[in-house]
Amino acid sequence: MRAVALELSDMWVLAVRSAKRIPRQPDLLIGFTVQPVMFVLLFVYVFGGAISTPGYSYVDYLIPGIVVQTIAFGGFVTALGLTDDLKKGLMDRFRSLPMSRAAVLTGRTLADVSTNIVQIVVVLGVGLLVGFAFETSAGDVIAGILLLLLIGYAFSWVFAFVGLSSSSPESANAYGFIILFPLTFVSSAFVPVSSMPGWLQPIAEHNPFTVMVDAIRGLFVGNPVGNDPWIATAWSIGITLVFAALAIWRYRRVVAR
Repeated sequence: MRAVALELSDMWVLAVRSAKRIPRQPDLLIGFTVQPVMFVLLFVYVFGGAISTPGYSYVDYLIPGIVVQTIAFGGFVTALGLTDDLKKGLMDRFRSLPMSRAAVLTGRTLADVSTNIVQIVVVLGVGLLVGFAFETSAGDVIAGILLLLLIGYAFSWVFAFVGLSSSSPESANAYGFIILFPLTFVSSAFVPVSSMPGWLQPIAEHNPFTVMVDAIRGLFVGNPVGNDPWIATAWSIGITLVFAALAIWRYRRVVAR
């Protein structure tokens, strides 16, 4: 019992450390708040008039996609933070301290929950200003926000693995974009899947990002969701388990050098 308490304490200390870095690095804060705002404004006012979304206004269709994309991209903070710690030798310092080895990664990903909350507030706040409106009950909206946090936590582990596998923050940034851009754009986040070329539609339909976006869209604006929230939850848990295992494996290899 005491060992568990010490591990949780170590995890909390490192989570607080990671969270405190954000205000001290305003460029990171600007990056994960200004970028989604730009996406919202560009898509609503530049592309919105050219995209047909039957049954929705485009802003109601768009905002759930933008917020899921933003949450997924929030994991970049994890990748950049871990790569920076490796580059500066802090991982060796952590290894020499009487602390839980698992806390380095669990604390880092836990800190991302706080930045994800900021991102959700920013995107939904801007969305409301440009005409987005919730069309469901408060319970559904809360369920949607909790699902968003779970999705964000899953992608934090993806980027933990990316960060530990990269030689520099710049390469971690490049790998992250290569992974996420196709995933987010070949989905229902920005346009209906039915508007895509026939050969691309099956890929988009089976993209886990499409399920996640459709689940949030249903919980926020009320389209039929079916089992999408449960499938999105299963995908998020599966991604977490797989990439947590990969990140831990990679971390052990890195610190063993």
